[in-house]
Amino acid sequence: MMTVIYGTMLFVSIVVLIYLAQKEYEHTDIYQWTMVLIITVVITAHWLMSQVTTAEGAYLLQCFAYFDSTYLFSVLIIYLLHIMGIRVWPGVKIALFGMASIHVLIIFFSYHTELYYSGINLVETSMGTAVHFMPGPLKGLHTAYMVIMLGALLAVMWLAVQRRGAYPRWHFAAYLMLPLLTIVIYGVEMMLDTGFSYRPVFYGLGAVMIAFQYDKAHAYDIGFLMAEVHKEEAGKGYLAITPRGNYLCSNRLCKEFLPMLAKLKVDERLPEDDRLAQKILKLVEYYEKGYTQRIKYRLGEMTCMAAITSLSFGSSNGRLGYIIEIYDGTEEQNNLDIMADFNRSLNEEVKEKTRNIKEIQRKVVLGMAELIDNRDSNTGGHVRRTSDIISIIVDEILRQGKFQLTEQQGRDIIRSAPTHDIGKITIDNSILNKPGRFTEEEYAIMKTHSTKSGEMVKILLAGVEQERFVEVAYNVARYHHERWDGKGYPEGLVGSMIPLEARIMAVADVYDALVSKRVYKEPMSFEKSAAIMCEGMGTQFDPKLKEIFLGCRESLEQYYLQNDR
Repeated sequence: MMTVIYGTMLFVSIVVLIYLAQKEYEHTDIYQWTMVLIITVVITAHWLMSQVTTAEGAYLLQCFAYFDSTYLFSVLIIYLLHIMGIRVWPGVKIALFGMASIHVLIIFFSYHTELYYSGINLVETSMGTAVHFMPGPLKGLHTAYMVIMLGALLAVMWLAVQRRGAYPRWHFAAYLMLPLLTIVIYGVEMMLDTGFSYRPVFYGLGAVMIAFQYDKAHAYDIGFLMAEVHKEEAGKGYLAITPRGNYLCSNRLCKEFLPMLAKLKVDERLPEDDRLAQKILKLVEYYEKGYTQRIKYRLGEMTCMAAITSLSFGSSNGRLGYIIEIYDGTEEQNNLDIMADFNRSLNEEVKEKTRNIKEIQRKVVLGMAELIDNRDSNTGGHVRRTSDIISIIVDEILRQGKFQLTEQQGRDIIRSAPTHDIGKITIDNSILNKPGRFTEEEYAIMKTHSTKSGEMVKILLAGVEQERFVEVAYNVARYHHERWDGKGYPEGLVGSMIPLEARIMAVADVYDALVSKRVYKEPMSFEKSAAIMCEGMGTQFDPKLKEIFLGCRESLEQYYLQNDR
């Protein structure tokens, strides 16, 4: 009877081995395979022992039956830690399997002695041959070993409680029950001494459980899941090459994306005279330099996309080579082209509308500046003239290079010049057009135009112009009446505290006032105007601007002569 039961369980374990061998997983689980192999060996030993006729044969078979409490337990402990995501150090594995091997070797070497078993009795029964082993002095080693294994299992259980929720619980519990129930059954058999072991029955059922859990285990393996996704993705070719560009292998579809692979032999370098092969080799070269991980190329009417990743085996950090993934990206590229065309059209439209808005804004600002200029009978044409002479002064600054002024900053100053007196729109006509000197009250009101100019510039330009230009225009409008000696307005700034653009505007503003006709005076001669300007360098104006003024004096005078001051 027991012979039949053992034989049935042996058949079951062999079927499980065949089942596992037929599973086409990318990653074979060595732990589960090893457990089923050990179970098959242990059940085989018990099946043969139920038919043994000599004590010597029974002893030898018992040696193999001990593989369950030695090697099987060691594999189970390591696998339980693996399920929890705990990496077992190689030294721990060596210690576990080393201790199991020493235990088995002691049993084998005690074969012709009475050290492990003092006697063996064979009893023929209707259920088969019952084998009774009388313990010897070394049998206590097995009891001690089982206590150590039980302690290790309890430690694993404690770790499992600490890492609650970080691993598949039912999968862990199924494997934990295998050694725990084995220990319980072993204890009962030791007390009853029936001559037969019921552990093979439990092991046969355990093999079925492993077969069931084998599939489930892959559901927790992200590497396996990703591999399955790649296998299911239609239309992708895969090429494996070495770091030197030697061909390793490829799937069928890859040869459609890279036709030269059809004639290539394994370990042969990709041909350097092939256009597509060169693109792949370039991809490897760029990848090693850290530049790119993706390229595209044309193959007839098709746009192919190729991506690269490193390929390595085992725990070695060395690279075995690279995997090139290629697929038909024609539709993707067409969509990108459509989006690019749309974006270009949209950008052009936005730029055009922005240009229109800026042009409208420019005309509004200039219109207001000219309106104020025409309204001010004292300064007719001042806006146009200061804009022109600012351009002459900025050109001279850039030519001499005495200031850290870029061409862009220079253009911004020229563009912002017309706005410098825009705040005069808030000044009453009676003050603005007064032909004589201002009273103190009138002068105080007149001085507010610079502050108002700065405020209005921000209102008119903010959100339309770039921030850098708004800042330049604001500084020109607000601070062009500041003096180098600190006696100017509105804030009494001193020296380089005054923004450069305002210092430049001050020179243009005062020079135009000197050489131009006003209702209260005739135009001053160029010689006298130049003398006044030079005298003011260091008090009213930035002294460094003296050389700039003298450098462009002739151009300024020529400008006024041509425009009939």
